[in-house]
Amino acid sequence: MTQHTPQPPQLQFETHDQASYLVAVGDWTLEHYNDLYDIVVQHKPRLVSIQAAGSELSVVDMSGITALDTSGAQLLVDLVGDQPGLFEALSHERQALLRAVLQASSQVPDAPEPKPTSTPREVLARVGASVEKTVHQARDLLGFMGVTFEALARTCLRPRTWRVTAVVAQLEQTGFNAVPIIALLTFMVGAVVAFLGATILADFGASVFTINLVAFSFLREFAVLLTAILMAGRTASAFTAQLGSMKGNEEIDALRMTGLDPINLLVLPRIIALLIALPLLTFIGMVSGILGGMLVCALALDISPSMFMSIFQRDIQLRHFVLGMVKAPIFAYLIAIIGCLEGFKVKGSAQSLGEHTTSAVVQSIFVVILVDAIAAMFFLEMGW
Repeated sequence: MTQHTPQPPQLQFETHDQASYLVAVGDWTLEHYNDLYDIVVQHKPRLVSIQAAGSELSVVDMSGITALDTSGAQLLVDLVGDQPGLFEALSHERQALLRAVLQASSQVPDAPEPKPTSTPREVLARVGASVEKTVHQARDLLGFMGVTFEALARTCLRPRTWRVTAVVAQLEQTGFNAVPIIALLTFMVGAVVAFLGATILADFGASVFTINLVAFSFLREFAVLLTAILMAGRTASAFTAQLGSMKGNEEIDALRMTGLDPINLLVLPRIIALLIALPLLTFIGMVSGILGGMLVCALALDISPSMFMSIFQRDIQLRHFVLGMVKAPIFAYLIAIIGCLEGFKVKGSAQSLGEHTTSAVVQSIFVVILVDAIAAMFFLEMGW
């Protein structure tokens, strides 16, 4: 077998007896595409001038072409246009190639003209898509709640299936490691609330009621709400990132293949740990917030800590503490299932992981504030 020696492509016009011949030689292949493109661009005006002068391009002489592929055929078709009769002198193989290129070129659809868009219609479409997405998310969340309730009830009846080690590990990550940030934040917010209350109430000669303001706000609302929001940003995103990474690495599929239930193995320990951690962190938030208010009262209002605690014990009823603590397990459960559900929705790419992590945080904060508002109105109507 003889080895083919590459030949540089060339193109030239020849005229005999008032007839024009297009002579192509060399390798018309993808390897020489840049040179071929320059040659075609260079000779295209010459062909146009010949046709404008009334002459005709009679034959395309390709006998000198040593190699031809689809890219070279496409450039020839672009040069001479849809004139299959010009290639009759070619071999059957090259005629078939050029006919195939011509047919493929003729079947390329024209780009559709962009339709004018109506701004009101586009706004309504976006609103509708957002509503539909919200409905689907609510449906998925309710379905996932049912699955976790069923798994939790089934697990409680079989103590051998309890995963104490996993619960303790998650409790350390979600609870113990979050104590400093919860205590610091609630302490500062308690100081701010006490300062604002003292500033406003001083105009009415009722600065002593700053104690009641701090106690009511932190026992009923601020402690549990701030803790839940922090856990939504800290823990829900961690749950989504952990489960999403496992989903992308196909570890969850591997668990299913080995006969293990990802809900029991991955979701329940996180839910149980957060159900334990969030009430404890809420209690720490209450204590820290009240301590912050006590500090401001001692420095700005000359109310000693003993007087602060005396008024606190006299005026603040136990039900305010109970109402605040009752919401903590509800918030914990919602944050945990939203974080886990978004983790299971991750498709495997880094972009999907980031989107669902952000979605978990946003959904958790929104649901927490929504449920807290509903609970506040319910307690108000009940006179609690």
